[in-house]
Amino acid sequence: MDTLTRIRAFIDVVDAEGFSAASRRTGRSKALLSKYVRELEDELGTLLLNRTTRQFSMTEAGHTYYRTASDILKEIDNLADLVREKNTDLRGKLKVSAPRTFVDADIGQSLIDFGKEHPELSLEIVSDDRFVDLVEEGFDVAVRITKLEDSALIARKLGDFYLKICVSEEFLAQAGPINHPSDLARLPCIIDTNGKSHSNWRFVDDKGAGFSVPVSGHIEVNSPTAAVRAAASGLGVAQVPAFIARHCLDSGRIVSILEDYLPTDRGIYAIYPHRRYLPAKVRTFVDFLHAWFRRNPGIEA
Repeated sequence: MDTLTRIRAFIDVVDAEGFSAASRRTGRSKALLSKYVRELEDELGTLLLNRTTRQFSMTEAGHTYYRTASDILKEIDNLADLVREKNTDLRGKLKVSAPRTFVDADIGQSLIDFGKEHPELSLEIVSDDRFVDLVEEGFDVAVRITKLEDSALIARKLGDFYLKICVSEEFLAQAGPINHPSDLARLPCIIDTNGKSHSNWRFVDDKGAGFSVPVSGHIEVNSPTAAVRAAASGLGVAQVPAFIARHCLDSGRIVSILEDYLPTDRGIYAIYPHRRYLPAKVRTFVDFLHAWFRRNPGIEA
């Protein structure tokens, strides 16, 4: 019995959180899985799993072995994908993390179009505004709107990202000229608690130096779409992604102000773990999204 078979059995049992569940999932008998795990423990000379009739848990050594062994098996499986004659021979599940703001906007159609073009893949899209841990939480790839920083992850830029400061014409007529970001400190602003800036909005001066303006208002939301609606209703000033404000800007329900002071250091990126052999499904997904944004220029603006 080779070691890889024993390792796969161990990982199957851990992923299923028990021998019985792993047996149902893999089609192997509970006794056979138990035999493989026991042989692996004998080979390593240490206990990986605590087994009782009511509880199932990993030992400290089990946790360490599971993390490393999972990465090794992924590399082996990815290498098999890499050497297949056809790169289109995709299979399995692709688990994607993306911000709710991205998924719900027009640009979220890119994910649906990928699923439509590749029905052979099981596509799981998890809409979450937090930065998930790709490796620990089992994600293959993430779409992130961020300022790119040094990381152990690999990033490919998909498109530009712009913020807009939006108000209605009615509000602007009542408030008077808004010529500098500092003017916002005296005006009612719509706070999107979902955004990183919250009530401290970032700007840049004419020399590119960044500065912040504290803002406040009687309306707080956790949705940029709701913030745009509030601004269009004349309730205050909103800071929102351009791809969210686009339709209201085009229709004239809101106008954009302070354009010269808005930072442009963030983008829309596909992020994935650093792996020697990138899975074909991840490579195909990232290539598809990159091409999708090229076919739809300006949709993020």
